[in-house]
This record gives sequence, structure tokens and C-alpha cells, in this order.
Amino acid sequence: MKASTTPARTVAYSAVREQVYMVFPNDLNSNNTVFGGLIMAQMDRFAAVTADRHAGGVCVTASVDAVHFIAPAKGGDVLIFNVSVNRAWNTSMEVGCLVEAEKIGGGDRRQILAAYLTFVAVDAEGQPRAVPELVPETQIEKHRYEEAQLRRELRLRHANEMKALRARRPTPAQGD
Repeated sequence: MKASTTPARTVAYSAVREQVYMVFPNDLNSNNTVFGGLIMAQMDRFAAVTADRHAGGVCVTASVDAVHFIAPAKGGDVLIFNVSVNRAWNTSMEVGCLVEAEKIGGGDRRQILAAYLTFVAVDAEGQPRAVPELVPETQIEKHRYEEAQLRRELRLRHANEMKALRARRPTPAQGD
């Protein structure tokens, strides 16, 4: 795979900041809290926009990991999404998502979710294509950049371990 010919991009170039989702009654479960799947769907959409902007084209969600539901969102809340690329590699990138909630009309914000998603840039045939490098500028961006590499190494190691484990799995014909 050849390197991207697109110049390196900053985190700010593609970041989605302060995107608000108003919670409606049909978004709530029987506990009067927002369905977690709804928050995850919105997160994936905003993360896709971020990845597409950074890559300069279509990206697909390859994985979602480290989804942490920190606190519930409730009826009467608005959700605030902040999403940015943490690091880009050859054809993939890690996108971080932080979701906060506050009461409609303002008030104290509380963090309700943090997650990391991996996206792969694809060409018109759906094949992986190179993405621009990411240039972290601030101290927090540089910290996230380094953390992303560690998470990637853990994801790859875990994937290899699971592949080896599945290869040893008995087939149904071998009995229980």
C-alpha cells in the first residue's frame, strides 16, 4: 500500500465538536434513561464524519472498543458529542468519542460515555486505502496520540490471541 499523497492533517481539521442531540421520550427505556444503543448509534455517526473528514473520503467502522458507560442520561437531558481522530496509521485511524449530558436549558455537564472506534478508509471498490498522517498539536492531543498506539498494540495482540484460540476450537463433529 502506498502512502497517502494528502498532506498531514491536524486533529482540529476533522474534529466534531459540541454536537447536540436532544433526548425525546421515545429515546428512553423503562428506567427513564436513554437507551445505550441510541447513544452508540449517534456516536458511530459522528465518528464516521470525523474519520471521513480526516481521510478525505469514505471510511467504514472496523471496530468499537473500550465503550464505557460512565453515567446514565435521562429524560430532560441533551447529549453533547465531542469526537476526534487520536491517531492515523496506514489505512486506519482511531477515533475517540466523549459524550456528556446536561439538563435542557443548561446546567452542569456530566460525562456519560467514552469510547474508541477504529475506522478504515476505503476506495470506490471497498478496498483499504492510505490515509493522511495526523499531526497532534496540543499536549492533550499528543497524549491521546501516544495512548492510541498502546491501545492499537493491545487490540492487535488480542486479535492474534483470539485467532489462535479459534484455530484450536474443536469442530462439532469432534464432540462435546
